[in-house]
Amino acid sequence: MYGWIWRRLPLGLPGKLAGSLLLATATVALLWYVVFPWAEPLLPFDDVQVTQDSGEPGGEPGVDGSAPPGDEHDLPYNTDQNNTPPPSPNR
Repeated sequence: MYGWIWRRLPLGLPGKLAGSLLLATATVALLWYVVFPWAEPLLPFDDVQVTQDSGEPGGEPGVDGSAPPGDEHDLPYNTDQNNTPPPSPNR
């Protein structure tokens, strides 16, 4: 297909390069302004809702430094060992 388009573009190499650039720009513009806006409502990317435990949307729990209620997670590793200084080498 690309070979067919390249052979059909007029005016030698400069015309072929300019025509290729024009066709690529037109294709991107068509996708950007026509196809993507048409397809956006069909895609689930913006189907997100963040709520609190109370069901109220928005807000920032734990702003005062406390963990929000129900945020007790079991970590598969010990975090206390990260606070100790590394052992000094024995000589």
